[in-house]
Amino acid sequence: MIMTGTDHHIAGLGNLIEWTNISGQNGPKGGRLDTAPQRGQPGYEGYLNERVVALPELLKDAGYLTLLSGKWHLGLTPETSPHARGFEHSFAHLPACSNHYGYEPQLNTPDKIPEFMTMSFIALHSEDGKYVKKLPEGWYSSDGYGDKMLGYLKDRHESKDERPFFGYFPFTAPHWPLQAPKEYIEHYKGVYNDGPEALRQRRLQRLKELDMISQDVEPHPVVADEVRPWEELTNEERAKSCRAMECFAAMVECIDVNVGKVVDYLEEIGELDNTFVCFMSDNGAEGAAYEAYPIVQSTTLSHLQRYYDNSLDNLGAGNSFIWYGPRWAQAATAPSRLYKAYTTEGGVRVPFVAQFPQNFPLPASSTISQTGITDQFATVMDLAPTILAMAGVTHPAPVYRGREVVPMRGLSWVPFLDGSSDRIHPRDFIQGWETCGRAAIRKGDWKAVFIPAPKGPERWQLYNLASDPGEVHDLSEKEEMAERMKEMMVLWDQYVLETGVVPLAPELGKWLQATEEQMVEDTWISYRYWEDGAREAPGDFTKMPKRFAGVGMGDGGAGLVDGSAGVENGGSGGGRNGHGNL
Repeated sequence: MIMTGTDHHIAGLGNLIEWTNISGQNGPKGGRLDTAPQRGQPGYEGYLNERVVALPELLKDAGYLTLLSGKWHLGLTPETSPHARGFEHSFAHLPACSNHYGYEPQLNTPDKIPEFMTMSFIALHSEDGKYVKKLPEGWYSSDGYGDKMLGYLKDRHESKDERPFFGYFPFTAPHWPLQAPKEYIEHYKGVYNDGPEALRQRRLQRLKELDMISQDVEPHPVVADEVRPWEELTNEERAKSCRAMECFAAMVECIDVNVGKVVDYLEEIGELDNTFVCFMSDNGAEGAAYEAYPIVQSTTLSHLQRYYDNSLDNLGAGNSFIWYGPRWAQAATAPSRLYKAYTTEGGVRVPFVAQFPQNFPLPASSTISQTGITDQFATVMDLAPTILAMAGVTHPAPVYRGREVVPMRGLSWVPFLDGSSDRIHPRDFIQGWETCGRAAIRKGDWKAVFIPAPKGPERWQLYNLASDPGEVHDLSEKEEMAERMKEMMVLWDQYVLETGVVPLAPELGKWLQATEEQMVEDTWISYRYWEDGAREAPGDFTKMPKRFAGVGMGDGGAGLVDGSAGVENGGSGGGRNGHGNL
């Protein structure tokens, strides 16, 4: 959505392709959702599809130098790489996640990589569209991406390239496996020894002190039935749990160091004041307790015991492999409900910070100028239209280079930032979310949420976020809310029709039974790079998975329910003629 300004179900990433490919990746023990109906459907290709035009394509056309260093996860093949979608220079991590040190255990015959880990340990990269055969010596992900972005900017400066630049700098950290250089881990030794609940309470108090939440906010209770309470852990288990959190904090600090060295260089060469810099998280904290997933219990845990060293003193090293689980995650997302991969606020509400160029002054009367903080609703889909507006570039929909493309759904922030509008989105804006069979629809302060078992009741719930930001008090069954619920369900159906959501539960729309072809698992990845010999001969392990035509095509994709288009569908804002860096 950063790259296109539109909904991920339209752009080809309706679900993580890893989860569509194998249903067991999609949920914990006790869940019932099968991803088979999504396989091969429009909007679920697993790469940035041809129905969208990418932000770097437009900026490159407009004369920008376009640079990427870090995570892509929008396609595994050269044809779907950053190089093919507008980045002049790119050093791209192609899968969802991998070992941050590039460590790969040497397996004994006849051992195989467990199904869960096939796409989560190999650090597959491409540079300018060509696969990287070997990572640099001493590789650590965040340092490597920082060095590469710094190198691109130095090359630009030293070659006297006068073009403005667009730099996309996404880290794979702090995604699991939690690994970081030991010197950073040492900075946090003992900091979290009182456990996740104590950390959660400290962070809630700090948010109140900063006036970022109300003093009387009611946080959502921690939901972590799949793991034992902190009080029941042994001393060794607590020590390892704390070390996992220390590793996470160390990864974040290393990100900060690498962002800092790039920002410092821009300041050194006199470019920082002419650059729009923004930083955000891509989703709520990762809280999955993978040890509770059947797909992990079956083979992965024994594999980790055999080929990795998860002893206390080694945690964070390249040959360790850990995550930190739901209690630490909810210390990060409080007061919100749940975490990553859920459509509750804990999964979709993230921090965003920005510094604007000097030639883009914020009005002195604006709340941002006075406090530095705004609680205006915004969506990641707004970034592309905002950047295009700041650059003076118009989105080309409905046609780009001879092919039909969809318009952006996000709105430019520029009118709000320059004071010509008091809001980014209308007060009663409408926004939908769906991922992994979890869903939500929001109109203004009202939000309906569908969370399947075991984390939710597997029915629609209703909350007023103005009075209940923690999504604690479900109003859906109150008699006076009957009409409100009907309205929200109509809006949900409209969202599904517009964006092409393929529902994984009957409660989310017209549910389609998977075809016999779709029932076949592990055949929906375009490049099986984890197979023996695949990285030596990529072409022999690359194929285009079957794509279906879809049903009831709507404006945004494969519409699978009846209804009329009515969700807010904003286009790009008007641009100013500027040539600053982005």
